[in-house]
Amino acid sequence: MSDIWIVDDDRAVRFVLATALRDAGHVITEFANAEDAQRALQRASPHLVICDVRLPGADGLALLREFKAARPALPVIVMSAYTDVATTAAAYREGAADYLPKPFDLLQARAAVQRVLSESATSGAATRDVPSRHVLLGESAPMRAVFRLIGRVAASDLNVLITGETGTGKELVARALHEESARRARPFVALNTAAIPAELLESELFGHEAGAFTGAQRRIAGRFEQAEGGTLFLDEIGDMPLALQTRLLRVLAGGEFYRVGGRELIRSDVRILAATHQDLDAKVARGEFRADLMHRLDVVRIHLPALRERRTDIPLLAKQFLASAALELKLPQKNFTQAALHALARMDFPGNVRQLENLCRRLAVIAPGTTIRPEDIAMSGGRAASALGGQEIPWESALRVWVDAELADGTEHLHARARARFDKVLLDAALAAHAGHRQHAAKALGLGRNTLTRKLGSSRKSRGGGRGAGDPEKR
Repeated sequence: MSDIWIVDDDRAVRFVLATALRDAGHVITEFANAEDAQRALQRASPHLVICDVRLPGADGLALLREFKAARPALPVIVMSAYTDVATTAAAYREGAADYLPKPFDLLQARAAVQRVLSESATSGAATRDVPSRHVLLGESAPMRAVFRLIGRVAASDLNVLITGETGTGKELVARALHEESARRARPFVALNTAAIPAELLESELFGHEAGAFTGAQRRIAGRFEQAEGGTLFLDEIGDMPLALQTRLLRVLAGGEFYRVGGRELIRSDVRILAATHQDLDAKVARGEFRADLMHRLDVVRIHLPALRERRTDIPLLAKQFLASAALELKLPQKNFTQAALHALARMDFPGNVRQLENLCRRLAVIAPGTTIRPEDIAMSGGRAASALGGQEIPWESALRVWVDAELADGTEHLHARARARFDKVLLDAALAAHAGHRQHAAKALGLGRNTLTRKLGSSRKSRGGGRGAGDPEKR
């Protein structure tokens, strides 16, 4: 039987969690604010504290610091509905034993409590006054799990293998791990191993001496030396040639290397973060990647979900990317309609977050007006180019995106609106192709000239006006 304190201003959360833990045989004391818990700590010492990050008065992280200062061995579980890298990492740095994102599963919470109590966790995380900000965004369950793992692993010096499809943000995870680690004041050096020719990759990694090969006129420090004391991020590690894998393994095993053409043994103190979009286990099975190297790199694995696996994050990301693009390109700020955000959330984005960002940058430049609608997204490539990669797609697909979004937005009289816009696009295109000559435009569309004229009149009435001085004469 353990004495557990729950500190949360949400009465419902306290009741549900307290009931579950009492049923498990624990003695529960509830607090609605930090001040009451602080006063109670002066005269009692619980076995475990569970506190929310956002509390009236002192916040949960401040309360965590006070608990750990007064009782270093006291385990504290932090919980919050606002899960992000900075907050999660800060909690672990301050000594949190675990981090529960709200809403949590009661079985998960009970398991966490049991684990923490059995481990009698103590503070082992490095502190930092100001948490850094990261551009990793997400509120979905898969991303919350990623944030928790980053926060848990960052303060350690373990090698990490980051996996995920192209464009999911693997380098952002690597930077977050570095910035939340004890090495944050030292260099973060990134190298895309797939972008360097195989014959030059060894020199890029380990440097070379003057005269080591043709064109080597002076000594050059490699990425290992540049990252000394800090973090070396090896992107697309799955493309590294086998011969170089062997040399990298020696460095990871012994912490020593020679420059190309050199005789001076160089000691290396570098944390290795590696990333790949490939299945390394399959490459090992095919003999294309060394199993011992994979095990050296894969001490901890963080898998980034594809964007289609966290669709609820798409609106948040899209709004952020659109605002950032406008600021960077010095353009007026634009906003998505709810229908447009719904349309984005239905897309698969095989290029993942990077592709969504590129689409938003394109919309910031070419979308007319300050409000972005589903049709702007569908037509953002100029000829019904899809947000699924910029490739040409059938116009019916773009139409379906627009219809789905309008229906989701509760638009009425959709059939009439769609027909009117369909006619307008056809008429405008045909007239433009034939320099405003109605008879030729009608023939190209397979319509009679009178029918085309009547449709033009209907189109103008729907826009609120008759023929203007700049309209082409009837011919």
